[in-house]
Amino acid sequence: MTGLLASATTAGQKRAALRAGLGSGRIQRLPGAFDPLVARLIQEIGFEGVYVSGAVVSAELALPDIGLTTLSEVAARGQQIARVTDLPVLVDADTGFGEPMNAARTVTLLEDAGLAGCHIEDQVNPKRCGHLDGKAVVPVEDMVRRLRAAVSARRDPDFVVCARTDARGTEGLAAAIDRAKAYAGAGADLIFTEALADAAEFAEFRAAVEIPLLANMTEFGKSELLSAQALEDLGYNAVIYPVTTLRLAMYAVEQGLREIDRTGTQAALLGTMQHRSRLYELLRYEQYNAFDAGIFTFTVSE
Repeated sequence: MTGLLASATTAGQKRAALRAGLGSGRIQRLPGAFDPLVARLIQEIGFEGVYVSGAVVSAELALPDIGLTTLSEVAARGQQIARVTDLPVLVDADTGFGEPMNAARTVTLLEDAGLAGCHIEDQVNPKRCGHLDGKAVVPVEDMVRRLRAAVSARRDPDFVVCARTDARGTEGLAAAIDRAKAYAGAGADLIFTEALADAAEFAEFRAAVEIPLLANMTEFGKSELLSAQALEDLGYNAVIYPVTTLRLAMYAVEQGLREIDRTGTQAALLGTMQHRSRLYELLRYEQYNAFDAGIFTFTVSE
C-alpha cells in the first residue's frame, strides 16, 4: 500500500526536493492543482512541483479572491493535495492571515499539513487579486515583520518561505526591487514579484536580486506569457501556472452543460470527455486490487 493511500515521499523529502530544484539552474514548473486528482496528473506528466492558488481555493467556494478564505480552509486544501503527490507543493498563504503572529501560525499549520513552502504577500488586508487594480501594499517594515515571524516559526529549515510583493503595480518596478531586497534580508528564501509586464522587466528584476525568483504566468493578466525556457534563460528559478487547470476545466464544463441544455443529451460530448478507464487509471483502481481483491471486481470496457 506504500504510495497508494498517500504519498510514499515524506514532507521533509519534498521540501528538500524543492530546495534542490530552486538551486539546480533548471526552472521548476508548478502548475496549479484545483484538486488532488489534478495534482496526481501533474506528477504523472512530469512537472517538478504543484501549486495551490489562493484564487482557486476561493473560486472553488464561489468567492472572489479578496481575502475571504481562512487559514484552516487553505491548509486543509493544501493537505489534501500534498497527500497524494510525491512532488513538493507550494501554497498561496495570502497575507499570512493577519498580523505577524498569525503569519507564524500559518507556517506552523502548513508544515503540519505536509506543504513544501508558502508565499506571503505585502498587500494590505483584505487583499486583492494581484492582476487587478486597486491594490494597496503595507509599509516595508510591516512586511519584514511578517516574514521574520514566518521564518522564525518554521521547524523544518527546508520549508520554503517565499515573499511576494505587489508593489510593481502601485509603487513601480524600482520600489518592488527595493522591497525584494529587504524581504531577502528578512529571511525569505524565494521572491515572487507580481504583475511584471514583460521580459525586460523580468530581466531587470533578475539582475537586481540575488536570491531565487518565482514568475507567475497567469492568463488574462498584466504579464506577458513567457515560456518556461525563456524564463529559465532569464535566470528564473520557478514558474507557477496558478489558475490554468481550473480555467480549462470550467470552460469545458460550461460548454458541456450548455450542450445538454440545448440538445437534452451529452452524446455529442463523449469525444471531449476523459474516459472512465482513464479516470480509474489515475485513481489506481487496479493497484488497490493487490491490497484487497474484493475492491476491484469489475472490468472497464472500452
